[in-house]
Amino acid sequence: MPIKMLFTPNGSIVVGGDLSELKLTDSTGKPIDISGETKLFLCRCGASKTKPFCDGSHETAGFQAAEAAAAPG
Repeated sequence: MPIKMLFTPNGSIVVGGDLSELKLTDSTGKPIDISGETKLFLCRCGASKTKPFCDGSHETAGFQAAEAAAAPG
């Protein structure tokens, strides 16, 4: 199953699908263990205290996406 990404309106990036081959690193290049995960919620507002993961801070930060993601197809 391919990896799919969904940009939620004014919220996180939801990453799902077969994540077994996905490699995620922090800002220093250190690998982040995501083994066993089937879905990830990535921060795109910059306010999360658990970066690169979303902690819901976009709701209190008033995050507004600059543009909407393109529709599939």
